[in-house]
Amino acid sequence: MSAAHAVLFDFGGTLDAAGVPWKERIFHLYREEGVDVEAERFAPVFYRADDALVGTIPSTLSFRDTVHRLVAGVSSGLGVTDAAVGARVATRFIDQALDAVGAGTPVLARLARRYRLGLVSNFYGNLETVCADVGLHGLFAVIVDSARVGCTKPDPRIFHRALEGVGVAAGDATFVGDSPTRDMAGARGVGMRHIWLVPPAARPTPCCPGDRVVRSLGELDECLR
Repeated sequence: MSAAHAVLFDFGGTLDAAGVPWKERIFHLYREEGVDVEAERFAPVFYRADDALVGTIPSTLSFRDTVHRLVAGVSSGLGVTDAAVGARVATRFIDQALDAVGAGTPVLARLARRYRLGLVSNFYGNLETVCADVGLHGLFAVIVDSARVGCTKPDPRIFHRALEGVGVAAGDATFVGDSPTRDMAGARGVGMRHIWLVPPAARPTPCCPGDRVVRSLGELDECLR
């Protein structure tokens, strides 16, 4: 392990999917269930359901129960009264997320032998429990949950909290995330290198000249060297 370098990760959309945030994945699952909703209407419904969980759920709430509560809030906001639809959306989301986490865990395990790893997420207050549920907890030197520390990405304070946890300066760390506004801009704001994880078919323009863009966690082995 290099004592002079650390890699910090986002959680949702990064470790549990190939660069696709929760909102987009849940939207498409509802559409596949036949719910006729446009993205413009879905977004505020999702964010209201998402915000309603922040700091209001037990820190011990499991990953599965967290997703089911979120989807229940979305269904209510959309006026979906068939509980079976929400149950299928939640179950499919969970299964897909667990598949993605399982595929990425060997990569994280390899990186953990070379770097100190940390997790920084805008979450609900139960991120440590969620990480334990999905088999990630032992890989990270620090887990920073926005609901527990009182600030969210891209606020510099949440990144500094993680850097303190891994014991390195910003210039000796790299951030990996899927959001250009929260992850890339936040990391850039504190002087961290940043790697943007995007879906396989995406052709994005990096926010900074020379920034790395990857389409899977497996590419990190090479681009972090």
